[in-house]
Amino acid sequence: MFWVHYLDKSHKRCLNFTLVMTNPIVENQGLRLNASDWIKKWSIILPKKVAIIFNDYSVTYATLNQRVNQLCNALLKSGVKKGDRVAVLLYNCLEFFEIFFACCRIEAVFVPLNFRLAGPEIEYIINDCTAETLFFSMEFLEKIGDIKSKIPVNGKRFFCVGPRSETWTTDYDTFLASGSVREPDIPFERDAESPHVIMYTSGTTGFPKGAVFTHRKTFFNILNANIYYHVTPKDKIVVSRPLFHSGGLLVDSLPFLYKGGTVILKRRFDPEELLNTVQKYHATVIETSATMYRFILDQCALEDYDLSSVKLYYTGGEVVPLSLLKAYLDRGIVITQLFGQTETSTVTWLPAEYGREKLGSVGLPVFHGEVKVVDKEGREVPPDQIGEVIVSGPILMSGYWGNPELTSKTIRDGWLYTGDVGRRDEEGFFYILDRRKNMYISGGENVYPAEVEKILYENSKIKEVAIVGVPDDTWGEVGKAFIVPRENVKLTKDDILKWCTERVAKYKVPKHVEFVDKLPKNAAGKVMKHLLKT
Repeated sequence: MFWVHYLDKSHKRCLNFTLVMTNPIVENQGLRLNASDWIKKWSIILPKKVAIIFNDYSVTYATLNQRVNQLCNALLKSGVKKGDRVAVLLYNCLEFFEIFFACCRIEAVFVPLNFRLAGPEIEYIINDCTAETLFFSMEFLEKIGDIKSKIPVNGKRFFCVGPRSETWTTDYDTFLASGSVREPDIPFERDAESPHVIMYTSGTTGFPKGAVFTHRKTFFNILNANIYYHVTPKDKIVVSRPLFHSGGLLVDSLPFLYKGGTVILKRRFDPEELLNTVQKYHATVIETSATMYRFILDQCALEDYDLSSVKLYYTGGEVVPLSLLKAYLDRGIVITQLFGQTETSTVTWLPAEYGREKLGSVGLPVFHGEVKVVDKEGREVPPDQIGEVIVSGPILMSGYWGNPELTSKTIRDGWLYTGDVGRRDEEGFFYILDRRKNMYISGGENVYPAEVEKILYENSKIKEVAIVGVPDDTWGEVGKAFIVPRENVKLTKDDILKWCTERVAKYKVPKHVEFVDKLPKNAAGKVMKHLLKT
């Protein structure tokens, strides 16, 4: 298989030659790379084929394409143009896909918002990308109402999905019904290099940063996934990861819709419900976080479910304990890993064939991508030496929205520096040893302490603060805040938690709080966080 010979120099040259030969198609026929065209073509080839199942309601490719056309025409009529940012704040639902594919078709830029964010965080992102259109569900009506006068959204483009709306909102179904079912008249030339998604990720500076994806990037990410999923129109995947994440949308859902498969969408993860869904619909692929796999073992008896239809089990997004992988192996289930980040989507992928032999590895470089481990000077290190993982190829983001300085620091000479520490063995398989400095992952969500520290520093009673990730049996890791109070003030743990809860998403709120007299610092005055973890 191709990955076994990946390190062979002559084969590598041959692979590079193949990619160069296919580039003219990418550059000159951008139409082929637009995700919305996949839905259109399957609506012609297999119109009655089920594309999405949500709450036991099935939507065919023909119906999905028709509704995407309606939304496209309605958006164009409302004044949305190519390049305009369209923000979306929704739980997993059918409308999420409709809006995504409609934005692709008219080349508006889709900006999914993390539904766990607090109002001020949502306000910051919408202002940063200057989105003038916002779709949100009724659950977030109050949250959006509180910030609507502080964001650049056009007064007529607050679209509410759900049975209830206010006078300042427009009902989603009414808006969609106003659009023609005919193919929209696209008044511009398709461009594979134009941005179609801005996906925000927390940053070490304390502010979210928007990773910009082009149509070309998404296309190659989907091709990579298909190689490992072995997708056919007969395949079905259960998607319980949030669609606002790269994992839920790009890694899990789009590869199956590209190949005419079926996405069985869940609003949220529930261990028993997921297994019942697999059994009911004969799903063929399960991909979820290590935390969720742990919940399944803790809350369900696997032998009580018929999982014989499942051909592949995958996980990614956080460090996976070997004990968890072995626990599933003891039950005859091989879970293999993938590794990636928002800026690149999937970087490495462990083929299922190597699930036992390379237990703990995150796999090999994706077919359309190059991966290296380098030292501090950017020089590739020999096998089994530790260094930073860097990535190159058509899977990279084009940059951070409105931040060329940060982009140039992250992507250098065509290589994206992930900040993740790892190694590569003699056979080319990669292992991730640690994550970005200071970052921790709680229940599959990246948490950057600087972001929460910034919020805590706004409290006049706090002199200094440092947050680190500590192990947690349930969520993998949680935050622990070390607080130096100002003199002659009284602070309690409840005060700290209340302050954070009102200003940041719940998963970012530290679970533990310790009050200290001072923080350990080096000669330069920098907090030595590694000492706080001991």
